Amino acid sequence: MTAQEALREGRRLLARIAPDEAAIEAEALLCHVLGLDRARLYSQLHEPLSPAHREAFFSLLRRRLDREPLAYLLGRREFYGLDLEITPAVAVPRPETELLVDTALEWLRGSSGAPVLAVDVGTGSGAIALALAAHGPPGLRLVATDLSAPALAVARRNALRLGLAGRVQFVLADLLAPFRCRFGLVVANLPYVPTAELEAAPPEVGREPRMALDGGPDGLRVIARLLEQAPCRLAEGGLLLLEIAPHQGRALAEMARAALPRARVEVRRDLAERERALVVHA
Repeated sequence: MTAQEALREGRRLLARIAPDEAAIEAEALLCHVLGLDRARLYSQLHEPLSPAHREAFFSLLRRRLDREPLAYLLGRREFYGLDLEITPAVAVPRPETELLVDTALEWLRGSSGAPVLAVDVGTGSGAIALALAAHGPPGLRLVATDLSAPALAVARRNALRLGLAGRVQFVLADLLAPFRCRFGLVVANLPYVPTAELEAAPPEVGREPRMALDGGPDGLRVIARLLEQAPCRLAEGGLLLLEIAPHQGRALAEMARAALPRARVEVRRDLAERERALVVHA
């Protein structure tokens, strides 16, 4: 079997579960097995696959057909230009979360230039914290927290591999409970999916850590706890950024105004024009 024949069969099989992504996913899996980038793969389409490579490819296809997320099969995911290690210990970073990074960097560029202490709450793979470390100002001091020790281990490995270990302090913590300082920037992609919606989500979502996604009956359980902590942990003139579900903007804006009455609160939309980020200017 040649690489081209393997790709053709992979596309056919994956079309059962992901018709729009079958070709891209088949390519990604075969590149992963062969250790090639896409350009080199297509230069070797007529080369025969070794028995070991063929077995490895079809083994990954079977796992994908069993609805294991592609990022877990590849062991990686790109986020904000960073190549991140991804394991089942962490939720798969989504493109829409890049809006939080964009908003944070925009705010940092417009700040006074004084060093800012920032925290990424519920860091998971470290995606947000590491993107800020890679693209933020040199004086930015970063802390990243998570309640999951296995998730923090993944985040630390990502920081080390990307050469950013010296820029981020990783802390095992329940939100901001252990801290007594105030942060100029608080960024959080916390669990916000209502439990009932999570139960009805695609099977791939069910393979991700439930604690990273399940926000309780209304999706607000964890975010509400962070907003309760905000008055004591957010510095005057600071910024709080939260990723939210499209239907949560009004309720969370009201909760933010109740917690921080003098704050200016806005809801920003993602590229699909869906409400995606709560922005709180203290």
